[in-house]
Amino acid sequence: MRELQPLNENVLLELAEDKGEKKTASGLIIPDSAKEKEATGKVVAIGSVENPGISVGDTVLYKDFSGNEIEFEGKKYLFIAYADVLAKVVETEAI
Repeated sequence: MRELQPLNENVLLELAEDKGEKKTASGLIIPDSAKEKEATGKVVAIGSVENPGISVGDTVLYKDFSGNEIEFEGKKYLFIAYADVLAKVVETEAI
């Protein structure tokens, strides 16, 4: 079995698959080039980061235009610098 292991202060994120083509209310199809890319991903692995605030399995928000996107064994991944992670997405209870 092969796996990707980030080195140095890098984080490996698994990116969600696109949900297909999107349409406007009037029925116009929005091409992929015009879609805003969602800047969230699931943490798959973390390099050598001292006291990371995230862990494997967390969903995080990262800076736009960060990292290097790759495809590995049929899945899309993104290598980003740990410093490009902006926030961890957490579930909270409604008040």
